[in-house]
Amino acid sequence: MIRFYRWLLFAGTMIILSACSGEINTEVKALHWDREICERCKMLISVREFAAQTINPHSGKRYYWDDIGCAILWFDEKDIAWEDEAITYIIDAKTNEWIDAKRAYYTHGAVTPMDFGFSAHKEPQAGEENYDYAYVRDRILGKPL
Repeated sequence: MIRFYRWLLFAGTMIILSACSGEINTEVKALHWDREICERCKMLISVREFAAQTINPHSGKRYYWDDIGCAILWFDEKDIAWEDEAITYIIDAKTNEWIDAKRAYYTHGAVTPMDFGFSAHKEPQAGEENYDYAYVRDRILGKPL
């Protein structure tokens, strides 16, 4: 009987330790369209071509955006310490696949939910001016270009 309790204690300890391994899931997560709310403007996220999501790399908490401009302004307004480490995905406006927002190519002139006008693409868009994330961030924050 004592042997059984020792085994049970060992098994319980192993389960608890494996559950507390601390591995944070930083993979993209499917959004629940028309149910998720933009963290900054509090609008429902329904326009797929411009949606984005950010993951806090320390806690795993996810934040959802209806427009990349909301994400950029939220980081600036809240003075988030982990901004440089943040993992942000954005929808490719043409393929509807999730891509790394910081590596995306951006074009300007789209009608976006919050009227920032930037759409993201996995590949540079021929015949259009392509911008990187740093340019988009500076333009949205009103910094001189």
